[in-house]
Amino acid sequence: MSASTPSRQADIPTASPPAVPHGWGRALATVLAGLIAMIVPAALGLWAAGLTGVPDNGFPRVVAATLVAAVGGTVRLAGDAGALADTQAELTVMPLSVTLGGALVIAAGFLRPLRHRAVAPASELAGWAARIAVLWLLALLGLARVARQTFTAPPGNGSIGDIEDLLGVEPQIGYRADLPLTVLFGLLWLAGVLVLALLVSRSAPLPARLLRLQDRVRPAAYAMVGLLLTCVAVGLVIGLVVAATRGHPARTFALILLGLPNVVWPALTLGLGATWNGRVDGPFGLPVPHLLDQVLRTPDVSTLDLGTLSEHDGRVWWLVAVAALLILTAAFVMAARSPARVRPWRNSLHMAAALVLTVLMICLVCRVSAHYGLTLLGIGDLGGGLSGVLLLTPQLWTALGLAALWGLVTGFAGGLLAWRVRRRREAA
Repeated sequence: MSASTPSRQADIPTASPPAVPHGWGRALATVLAGLIAMIVPAALGLWAAGLTGVPDNGFPRVVAATLVAAVGGTVRLAGDAGALADTQAELTVMPLSVTLGGALVIAAGFLRPLRHRAVAPASELAGWAARIAVLWLLALLGLARVARQTFTAPPGNGSIGDIEDLLGVEPQIGYRADLPLTVLFGLLWLAGVLVLALLVSRSAPLPARLLRLQDRVRPAAYAMVGLLLTCVAVGLVIGLVVAATRGHPARTFALILLGLPNVVWPALTLGLGATWNGRVDGPFGLPVPHLLDQVLRTPDVSTLDLGTLSEHDGRVWWLVAVAALLILTAAFVMAARSPARVRPWRNSLHMAAALVLTVLMICLVCRVSAHYGLTLLGIGDLGGGLSGVLLLTPQLWTALGLAALWGLVTGFAGGLLAWRVRRRREAA
């Protein structure tokens, strides 16, 4: 009796810990948390920027338009003053502080039910992602529906105002979200967030066929995300110091809450030697640091690089040292998380590829192209100073080439520095 007991007990399968459910309720909580993480900084940033006085109590609609832009959607500007008027409007900008907040929260909600598991079938991951995507689609439709408004422009001054009074013209200006493009790019944004979350997290399970990505892709993805978040953290500290010591705290907080990555990520590429072209004219655009405003506020398109910036402030050369330190640290982290069989030269290639993709992403999402003009009878600015231009574009191929060079050098150095760490870890 006693001899047979162990064998019978051995036949009973050991109960595994139940998987955390990830049904519609948890998907709804994830989407709502992501929306809140975007609405709060967007509303506070717009409030700090002084945009609460939108006509017709339109502040919530401006917040909705900001969220649409933050996920890659399209917000179209428009104006109308009858047959005698002409309008030109364009707006392409992502408030990346809002984008980053929503991405981090949604990624955390997506990964939470998947913890403590090594492998998950592809059907399970696809089903969990599909639940979030369906609810996110409904949120995008709601945001695109709310993000639209038309109101009367303030009267112009001088001759323009006289012509308006004479002809009885009331110019209308407004904006509206492009529904199809908002849905398309919003879903692509969500897919990118979820895929990147799986690639970055060590504790997230993968399908059995993709387990090889744990050694090849995850160290590089983790290092690059860490690099970008570190840049934002450094920029946040600098921004808080500036707000406390230089005055204009509302303007600084508007920049932090709406577009901090829009400044610090291009600054990282400038530290690598990249060049951007830009121009600022009029009051149109997000708050920008005074140094950038000085360089970009010219009649023609300006060149933005270390040379032009140093003409106004020689401290910008510190960007090179900061960028070198951050990228070398990222290369070390990537090498330390890679298997010991990955040699320094291969780590160099991995780092180059990862940094090129990261700089490419920065160049794509940090582009700014915005202008608005409304004229009557072909003369003047109809709207009391509403006309403006904000332009910021990278010299793409130069930036990618420099990223590849920096990646090769720092990747090899990081591989050498991490060699002992990896050997110790593998032995343990």
